[in-house]
Amino acid sequence: MRGTVRLAWLVGLILGLGFSLPSRAAPDAEKIRAVASFSILGDLVRVVGGPHVAVTNLVGPDSDAHGFSPSPADAKKLATADIVFVNGLGLEGWLDRLIRASGTRAPVVVASTGVKTIAAVHEHAHADGGHDHDHHAVDPHAWQSVANVRIYVANIRDGLAKVDPAHAEAYRAAAEAYTAQLDELDQAVRRAVEKIPPENRRIITTHDAFGYFADAYGLRFIAPQGVSTESEASPRDIAAIIRQIRREKVPAVFLENISDPRQMEQIAREGGARIGGRVYSDALSGPDGPAATYLDMMRSNLRAFDAALTPG
Repeated sequence: MRGTVRLAWLVGLILGLGFSLPSRAAPDAEKIRAVASFSILGDLVRVVGGPHVAVTNLVGPDSDAHGFSPSPADAKKLATADIVFVNGLGLEGWLDRLIRASGTRAPVVVASTGVKTIAAVHEHAHADGGHDHDHHAVDPHAWQSVANVRIYVANIRDGLAKVDPAHAEAYRAAAEAYTAQLDELDQAVRRAVEKIPPENRRIITTHDAFGYFADAYGLRFIAPQGVSTESEASPRDIAAIIRQIRREKVPAVFLENISDPRQMEQIAREGGARIGGRVYSDALSGPDGPAATYLDMMRSNLRAFDAALTPG
């Protein structure tokens, strides 16, 4: 049955294309057509590409890349691309089939190549004080560490230079300037976390999207879901987290922009914690929101953590 559904899905995408594939190379007077799998990655491509690259995202702002369902229109975006950027690490489980269905000839750049990965750890408390740890999967949310985004930027720079060598120096300069901004951001995050009392450095979020942030900066994140929002939190998981909030006096619960807030509101209400605000994990906000770029997203999250966890 699964094979039949998959075949129908592929056929639908192929029939939805309805045109012949264009040549991949764009004339010098035209911008390079880049497709990014999701909004955070698209912003990084936009910064490095500058005026020489037109960026299209498959998964847009405030949208969840884990459970995304591609359409024939998405296959057309890939078919007309000069280069495709993906996160990898299992984030876009739907992407390989979409690429095959599109027939694209564009090179695919895995932006996370070279990142030191961490295991996907689904942490929730049990009555005996233990936790569940799943070390069989990799956490795909590597962009939550600013140091990793430096690697993303270098991979984007190199990918663009290969398809558009005429502007390689411009991509190099843009990547260098942006890396300097990332260095400043990394230091700002560290300074802000240091101001939070150690006993308050515990946060409840919707799903385990902040493992790299925790690993890099010393906060502890607990979530009822695993690294994918497609996983379901059981009543046992939720009850265990509520008990943990009460036992450890976790100060705040944070809502994610890509998730239904009702479950987290229940956890906060029954656990006696307050809602600490909205954070951005897997997607940027819209252009008028507080997290319209990667830099803005990290600063917005930091402000939310600081306001909820720092006394006075």
